Amino acid sequence: MTTYALPRTLIVLALAGAVAVTVTAPASAAPRATSYHSTHSATQDALDAITRGGTPGVLARADRAGEAWHGTSGVANLRTGRPRLPRDRFRVGSLTKPFIATVVLQLTAEPVYGLSIDDTVDKWLPGLVRGNGNDGRRITIRQLLQHTSGLYDYIDDDEFRAKFTGTEFFSHRYDGATPEELVRTGLAHEPLFDPSEGWSYSNTNYILAGMVIEKVTGNSYASEVERRIIRPLGLRGTTVPGTSASVPGPHGRHYSKLYVDSPAARVYDVTDFDPSVSGASGEIISTTRDLNVFTRALLRGKLLPSTQQREMFTGHDLGDGRSYGLGIRSQTLKACGVKVWGHSSEIPGSLTRTAATADGEHVITLNRNSDWGDQALEQAAVEAEFCR
Repeated sequence: MTTYALPRTLIVLALAGAVAVTVTAPASAAPRATSYHSTHSATQDALDAITRGGTPGVLARADRAGEAWHGTSGVANLRTGRPRLPRDRFRVGSLTKPFIATVVLQLTAEPVYGLSIDDTVDKWLPGLVRGNGNDGRRITIRQLLQHTSGLYDYIDDDEFRAKFTGTEFFSHRYDGATPEELVRTGLAHEPLFDPSEGWSYSNTNYILAGMVIEKVTGNSYASEVERRIIRPLGLRGTTVPGTSASVPGPHGRHYSKLYVDSPAARVYDVTDFDPSVSGASGEIISTTRDLNVFTRALLRGKLLPSTQQREMFTGHDLGDGRSYGLGIRSQTLKACGVKVWGHSSEIPGSLTRTAATADGEHVITLNRNSDWGDQALEQAAVEAEFCR
């Protein structure tokens, strides 16, 4: 079991045509990246271990000292055998959260908007968070971003899961959902604890954060992410798709075993579905290059003033060398004691992890085109990059 907790963005079984595909041995299907460097041999070996473990394909990019290294293993497409490419786009799931948190903190630094990180949710979304013991008058924006609000995670709701997972998804994969619907789903449950009296990862928090951005600015959170982060940083492979069910090219396929916990489970192509069921908690599509550029800029203070930078990177202690700031988490790697900041994610057919040193000088993003597999192998790849 990895010591770096993998938050769920959304467990949705999106079956593109509901066609099963046969997994072939990925290690022999695609060569290593041509930009392979011997200094990354341990990292490459860790990527190969991931595909030997059953993931169809894995893609990674590491940036350090002005140089970029690309590593691949396995395939992007099980039917054609096409290898994964450095420019491939993929669904990044909960790596959307650092983007949303950054926009919120930027807004608090601009007096024209009158937003404070310690404003209550009710100030901006009056009357929305009420019922079953939930009260937006007692929850702050900071608590949303740090997952200390106590709000129930809407993706754990039985009715939601029945509609958007398993074979029922065939009838609903393009339905999507509005933010209001997702919040109501979460509020149908009692809070897990009083605000600031605990920590629990909840996607409901970031749906609300996206709604706050829209109320404060009068614009969609997608347009604010694009205006404030994507365009200034030149993130050409990054999109906020809204209700668009497809992944822009170039991209590999996204594969799922439908969350059946069996090595013999059939594999399905789950590339296409309406990502509005993830919304501000996890809808972004990006590339390893763009995620590295964003993470480095964030850690180097290029996106936030110093006050907001301190707020973002003040972590809530999770134990075992881990903490969670505002939309970003840290971990002290047990193999070498290096502290890294970043995020991880799970969304149908895609697992992504970004980790970087506190100064932003060394960063890696890796993506698997599957939503199963031993997460300890992913952790091993991060430790190979930073500890060897």
